[in-house]
Amino acid sequence: MAGHSQFKNIMHRKGAQDKKRAKIFAKLIREVTVAAKSGLPDPDANPRLRTAIQACRAANMPKDNIDRAIKKVAGGDDGDVFDEVRYEGYGPGGIAVIVEALTDNRNRTASDVRTAFSKNGGNLGETGAVSFMFDRMGAIHYPAESGSPDDIFEAALEAGAEDVENNDAGHDIFCQPDDFHTVCEALTSVLGDPESAQLDWRPQNSVEVSDKEAETIMRLFEALEDNDDVQRVSANFEMSDEVMAKLSA
Repeated sequence: MAGHSQFKNIMHRKGAQDKKRAKIFAKLIREVTVAAKSGLPDPDANPRLRTAIQACRAANMPKDNIDRAIKKVAGGDDGDVFDEVRYEGYGPGGIAVIVEALTDNRNRTASDVRTAFSKNGGNLGETGAVSFMFDRMGAIHYPAESGSPDDIFEAALEAGAEDVENNDAGHDIFCQPDDFHTVCEALTSVLGDPESAQLDWRPQNSVEVSDKEAETIMRLFEALEDNDDVQRVSANFEMSDEVMAKLSA
């Protein structure tokens, strides 16, 4: 397991996810709105909107919230206009970091992201500086109690997924972006709703980080995730179980 998955697991152990639920929902609704505007406000005719809705369902967002956001767009309510921006750089220990954002003020977001990096042992690079170290994939996560590794692997294979990673925290299933919705639907019919589902950046190789580097990386991730404009953060670090346990304490 690498990068964001480990960060999410640590935050979950600390009980921080519930406190941030409102912020998470706001970010997901922003993605639904942008997706609906980018094509037809109809998930059957808009793959990106289907993906955004799947992520909302995985986060247990009430269906009414999703429907309201789509209806606003369908009704011609332009509301705020958001630009999609991606930042790439290096964090503590030389890890590669990709930050995806939806913003109505590029200057503000760029400044905030740059500050988060500089205050936490990192530095921003140019677009394309690190993304070549990652593969764009659909990432679907199920908790460990969803089934045995063999059962999950069989379900993933039948659904058309490409790879499965199993660990104490659960099961991470990966597929091609174009297959994301189909794989999600197939898995949901067998295993129920996933704990998370989104298009993500999967590192080709991971960098092992020390205790001290891991602590600074967590501060960087927390600073970025706390930014309303930042949708998701991906990185190629990996830490031992001992370091994870120490950070989760």
